[in-house]
Amino acid sequence: MTEALLSAHKVTRRFGGLAAVNDVTLDLWRDRIHAVIGPNGAGKSTLTNLLSGDLAPSAGTITLAGREVTGWSPERISRAGLGRSYQKTNIFLPFTVWENIRLAAQSRTPHAAGWLRRADGIAAANERAERALELAGLQARRHHVAGAASHGEQRQLEIAMTLATDPQVLLLDEPLAGMGTAEAERMVELLLRLKKDHAMMLVEHDMDAVFTLADHLTVMVNGQVIASGTPPQVRADANVQSAYLGEEHV
Repeated sequence: MTEALLSAHKVTRRFGGLAAVNDVTLDLWRDRIHAVIGPNGAGKSTLTNLLSGDLAPSAGTITLAGREVTGWSPERISRAGLGRSYQKTNIFLPFTVWENIRLAAQSRTPHAAGWLRRADGIAAANERAERALELAGLQARRHHVAGAASHGEQRQLEIAMTLATDPQVLLLDEPLAGMGTAEAERMVELLLRLKKDHAMMLVEHDMDAVFTLADHLTVMVNGQVIASGTPPQVRADANVQSAYLGEEHV
């Protein structure tokens, strides 16, 4: 098997005497969705912030596409090939769907004298934005104002903006949160489409979606990994059943 696109080795983050993430190791591979699950306060979002550079680890190492990126800024890690979404949708509400995606694509276009040009005339950015718009299934919404879109469409838009930056690795923090059944089904379909060309880490509380999507599961409780393996292995783990899943998912 080829090298993992992203690896975290014994990553720890302490806040004073509290270890919010404690000695966590995981690998993300292309064409595989790695879900991280656990109760509220387990350390899932903190782990995501460590991998994306929003927080620096207190200990451990993080490698992205063969380069150690431990302690790098979020901007530098993003440019190295990592994209992420947040629990709270992070888009420009007054702009159209297309304008949001083009702005994200524009961040990857080097242009020393860019302030002399119209941004909407940058061909490379427009091409990346078109690909992301199509991948996310938002072609019919391109001219719609983002603030008027449904919750599910706004979550799709945030992922499209991430795709416009040409990431190899996607970190998705609760992308199905707050969705109805139809919107959740569309999001699951989108993530399955993206799987082939990306390594993906999914933090999610919707267990039906997790067991539909995940190739590998890591279960965290109180900042520590209590189980890691395939969905059937994790589902059968007595510690996981006791700490998190409950009888309905056994």
